Amino acid sequence: MEWKPIRFVNEPIKVEFDHQPLYEKKPGAPNRFIWREEIFQITQVLLEWHEYGRRGRMANNMRPTHAAIASKRGSWGVGQFYFRVLTKQSRYFDLYYDRAPKNVDDRKGSWYLFRELSYTIKD
Repeated sequence: MEWKPIRFVNEPIKVEFDHQPLYEKKPGAPNRFIWREEIFQITQVLLEWHEYGRRGRMANNMRPTHAAIASKRGSWGVGQFYFRVLTKQSRYFDLYYDRAPKNVDDRKGSWYLFRELSYTIKD
């Protein structure tokens, strides 16, 4: 199988869960998302992965031993959770939850539609 990006999006989306995640900063895939006023029902989660790497000046603000642990399990406000999904419209997307707080008053992370993909079976 081969995945090819159709288009890069990287726009904020609204997500909806049938049951709220147990941990707000470590959510699973949502059941649906709203992008450009269209609702996309997720029928299948094809792949999940996470990145806990610290970037920019945040990459240098920990001792090396603590940074090594944080890169495996995360630390507060750092990291992204990615989900490759199939929607009811038979479209494939990568979306992600960014754990970084927006500001002091809004400490929750944000959801983004990363890209749309096509899927082909390689012979």
